Amino acid sequence: MKEYHISKHNSFYTIGLNYKKADAEVRGKFSLDEIATQKLLQQAKEQDIDGLLVTSTCNRTELYGFAQHPFQLIKLLCDNTLGTVEEFQEVAYVYKNNDAISHLFRVGTGLDSQILGDFEIISQLRHSFNRSKKLDIANPFLERLTNSVIQASKRIKNETEISSGATSVAFASVQYIFKNVPDISKKNILLFGTGKIGRNTCENLIKHTTNNHITLINRTKDKAEKIAGKFNLVVKDYGDLQTEIRNTDVLIVATGAQKPTVSKELIYTKKPLLILDLSIPKNVSDDVLDLDNVSLVHLDLLSQMTDETLERRKQFVPKAEAIIGEVKDDFIQWLETRKFAPVIKALKKKLKTMKDQELDFQSKKISDFDSVQADIISDRIIQKITKQFANHLKDDSVDSDTSLALIQKVFQLELDPNK
Repeated sequence: MKEYHISKHNSFYTIGLNYKKADAEVRGKFSLDEIATQKLLQQAKEQDIDGLLVTSTCNRTELYGFAQHPFQLIKLLCDNTLGTVEEFQEVAYVYKNNDAISHLFRVGTGLDSQILGDFEIISQLRHSFNRSKKLDIANPFLERLTNSVIQASKRIKNETEISSGATSVAFASVQYIFKNVPDISKKNILLFGTGKIGRNTCENLIKHTTNNHITLINRTKDKAEKIAGKFNLVVKDYGDLQTEIRNTDVLIVATGAQKPTVSKELIYTKKPLLILDLSIPKNVSDDVLDLDNVSLVHLDLLSQMTDETLERRKQFVPKAEAIIGEVKDDFIQWLETRKFAPVIKALKKKLKTMKDQELDFQSKKISDFDSVQADIISDRIIQKITKQFANHLKDDSVDSDTSLALIQKVFQLELDPNK
């Protein structure tokens, strides 16, 4: 990538792991919260890495960035999570340059999502770039690439029906509850935690049932009350958790803890209890299955649920891939122009020097010489000349390397060695 004058490092990499090879427990070890992500990015800056994005969701943790070797990025990830290099190597993937770019396009457009057409990742990607930019570890390449992926995502959403229908983890959760809990509108439901999927599941339950027996508990009660107000839920104190579990029929766990927050010691109910653990890493201990009346369903199982909507979405994949191809081609074309950006910049500088010398000469020679007007006209001519050269270099039929060498030779250009 050095020839594109974007990064001091030679290659662009994607390193990470996702739901395809890493189960929820392993993904949990490599998950990054906001504090860990900030720390990782700061360490990357200290290691002279000049472009890096980090995303960590329930289904994947990935780093996209420039490095001399991918192990730099792998070590950054392992140093800031509970995962080891050995565990990473068992389930991970590493993509380089064009393959890394293609992978990010597929992730950002929902083609690599656990549920096809799920566009939630695009907001994560946008947040990742904004965070990196704020920490001054984003470069023009990452900005252009992120914007291109966002553009492709919007086009796919608008021009295909790949995201049509309600096939999401939240909706799959509701479907599971409907199929396994009779008379759900008459049952008590407890939401423990305020994770996004849990909130979405609750919202879907409210939309598709007449249930008015939904209670919310969160460690931070203020946050719970804010969410409860939106959904018209009852809020209870964290200290009431054991009592509320005893009274509930369905427990939805969506906390953001790194260790299980619900174990069999909390459960004293004798009636049937369905627990949905919608957290990464797992927030419900497997020991709850020692209780005969308890059923436990984790996020991974819900994510695998498919229906006619999901099957229908598959027919729009070729159209989505064609859109990605178009947007990616535009991005690659822009990237190719970066090769000759230093030459065009040096040419413009050389022409400006020649202009200044000539205007100075003419102003001394002609008594009523209009230097202001001459300056304006000369700048416009320089702009037209450099644009003509740039258009020539963009032409696919042109050997740009030969042309660049010729331009440098004819105009005796001196390029900045640091660029």
